[in-house]
Amino acid sequence: MNDTPLSTAPDVPDTPVDATRERLLAEVAALPSLPGVYRYYDAAGGVLYVGKARSLKKRVSSYFHKDHGGTRIGHMVGRIARMETTVVRTEAEALLLENNLIKTLNPKFNILFRDDKSYPYLKLVSHGFPRVAYYRGSVDKKHRYFGPYPGAWAVKETIQLIQKVFRLRTCEDTVFNNRTRPCLLYQIRRCSGPCVGLISAEDYQRDVANTERFLLGEQQEVIDGLQAQMLAYSEALEFERAADTRNQIAALSRVLHQQSVDASSLSATDKDVDILAVRVQGGRACVNLAMVRGGRHLGDRAYFPTHVEEATALSAEQVQERADEVSPEVQVLEAFIAQHYLDSPVPPQLVLSHPVDKALIDALCVHSGVKVTAQHQPREQRRIWQDMAIKGAELALARLLAEEGSQRERTRALVEALDLAPEDMDAFRIECFDISHTAGESTQASCVVFENHQMQSSQYRRYNIDGITGGDDYAAMRQVLTRRYAKLAEGVATGSARMPDLVLVDGGRGQVSMAREVFEELGLDLSLIVGVEKGEGRKVGLEELVFADGRPKVYLGHDSAALMLVAQIRDEAHRFAITGMRARRAKVRTGGSRLEDIPGVGPKKRARLLQRFGGVRGVTNAGVDDLAGVDGISRELAEEIYRALH
Repeated sequence: MNDTPLSTAPDVPDTPVDATRERLLAEVAALPSLPGVYRYYDAAGGVLYVGKARSLKKRVSSYFHKDHGGTRIGHMVGRIARMETTVVRTEAEALLLENNLIKTLNPKFNILFRDDKSYPYLKLVSHGFPRVAYYRGSVDKKHRYFGPYPGAWAVKETIQLIQKVFRLRTCEDTVFNNRTRPCLLYQIRRCSGPCVGLISAEDYQRDVANTERFLLGEQQEVIDGLQAQMLAYSEALEFERAADTRNQIAALSRVLHQQSVDASSLSATDKDVDILAVRVQGGRACVNLAMVRGGRHLGDRAYFPTHVEEATALSAEQVQERADEVSPEVQVLEAFIAQHYLDSPVPPQLVLSHPVDKALIDALCVHSGVKVTAQHQPREQRRIWQDMAIKGAELALARLLAEEGSQRERTRALVEALDLAPEDMDAFRIECFDISHTAGESTQASCVVFENHQMQSSQYRRYNIDGITGGDDYAAMRQVLTRRYAKLAEGVATGSARMPDLVLVDGGRGQVSMAREVFEELGLDLSLIVGVEKGEGRKVGLEELVFADGRPKVYLGHDSAALMLVAQIRDEAHRFAITGMRARRAKVRTGGSRLEDIPGVGPKKRARLLQRFGGVRGVTNAGVDDLAGVDGISRELAEEIYRALH
């Protein structure tokens, strides 16, 4: 391999581009022929691409010693200002490190699946009479957990099923310990009434054991056990208990019939399965994940990665070490498997719509400690599940493309209605502000962002508004706009930052005038400011747009696509502001209960504190010295209270 740097004429000094390429070629020449991970950065320090290699030297050299022309690969290579590499011991380590870095660094030319909320579980809480509950978070060994489930609805549906068949309680322990008569759930036969002794501990534990076996996929064993129990009751002439057991069997049989799964036909490997189906179309992709736990199909969830077009364009470089040709679908599926199962538990069986690299599955086994088998041409029940997942992926992707098409049309309609001329319609950015409070209490401002034809929730911001008269929305708007754009204006002046293409404020001429004053003080373009003024009778669809630069008001029409977009963004800002305000208000109003949570603060000391300072807010605003002046509050306890409330 020829690693000789490009030469330059002795009387012509190197340009920065030539110098950068010379340095990169020298670094490439020094790379080892070992497994590892490489990262490319642009001049601004942004991450362009993260890749893994069986041989770092061979893989990285291919980027710099080939003519990629005007392709996406050539475009990326032309932007590389520096690179970093990490040598690892095995390909499995390289794969895991690569996808950890992709999730952390968000490179522009990699397929990226955003982290979603953690998966929910069904929790069987340890107790003399255990209860079933919905749970999301880290698990511990104190309780039993079943799942994960694809969504909250799947957990709640399973809890309802358990209530119908096994009649386990769902009430909190505080309620359970203080009942004097059975609740409504007992009356409608959704609970066996353990709180008031209407079922023995032995019988309740039998129902708990049957619940566990059912959730683990041992449905037929549960039915056989219930049938034996029913016969035993009949022989003992306990006909009422035999009838209750018969009803349990009937309810459980109906559930299994509704799921169209014959539990006795499922093999051990079919008890816990993830089914993954992928579809790529129109520059977008969807991976549909369906979960089977305990032999029960729990439902599915669709995932939509970003950077699909950029990443699949690099396929020639990504897969050059593999003998088979890798389609965009396989690239997306492999990216999902590698990124998703870094943090989520992996079942022993994966059913896939496309075959993936065996090295990926081997790495997954090493990482998880589970023997994982992947299959893409299943039979019988797994084939039915695969077909369902594929259909779900097709429908979800079609729905996404339709929604994005609609959003693009709305963006274009707004740009045309306001006579704007953005350089890139996909990069068109709107920031919208709203103020929320309750009678002047707990004032908060929200800033939501619309970009790339969709709301960007990760860029939302809330601002606590202080130092103003309660209820003064104009002063609140002045404060939030100043805080948002003061530093940004400095960056705009030096060319290191850019303003949004549009700044929406929820309000009419008053709010727009306040925004105008802020922008004038900061030297910003007044034409960016647009107020959303409610129309006659404050009816939806009659809103008018008010401009800070003196243009006359505009009414877009109740069926205008542009107005639909404005209303969507305004409503999102309103929702985000209200939820933040309510959370802040609740934090203040429920602070009293937090006093009781502080070790050493009992009912008497809490009462003294509230009486001395006139309420929770007064206690929160008090200093350590003030708190220590209360009878019974030591200096150490005062410091503990102050830390807990701030």
